[in-house]
Amino acid sequence: MHFNTYGGNGAALAAALVNATDFRPGPLAALLAGHEMLRTATTPDQAAELREWARRLDPVFGEPSVAKQIALVNDLLEITAVKPFVSAHDGKEPHLHFSSLEGDIAARTKETTAGGLAMAICFSDGSRLGRCDREGCRTVYVDTSRNGRRRFCSLACANRVNVAAHRSRRRGLAGT
Repeated sequence: MHFNTYGGNGAALAAALVNATDFRPGPLAALLAGHEMLRTATTPDQAAELREWARRLDPVFGEPSVAKQIALVNDLLEITAVKPFVSAHDGKEPHLHFSSLEGDIAARTKETTAGGLAMAICFSDGSRLGRCDREGCRTVYVDTSRNGRRRFCSLACANRVNVAAHRSRRRGLAGT
């Protein structure tokens, strides 16, 4: 599944914020810059605002009901009052932007993530916004695999589950 560059970036940024553990201004600015946001310096108040925003993004991932997922994203869009526009800056192909450069970093991040999640739902019925299936892991992800059947946040989690299942089967065979 391929989202357009900007929408995919917004959904990926949303997942990164949900998974983030350090919302101090420095690490948060680095996370935002790593997801192609501009002017990422954050104040402590903006960092706190984005920590709260990440909590609002969290329920969208892994929600099995498409109707509920749509309602959650529509609530996010309502908060941000996103007004998308098409841009072809810097020689790039036309693409959607969900925020203007005039807003502060917290507002632009909210607009970008809400818009990216909206695009992810529209292009994949929401099934690509996942949460790791490993018991105890709460990591979220955007499934960009070709077949859309990703179940784990990483190979490490997939391997843990598969090894545990293998050991369980072997124990079952040994007991017979």
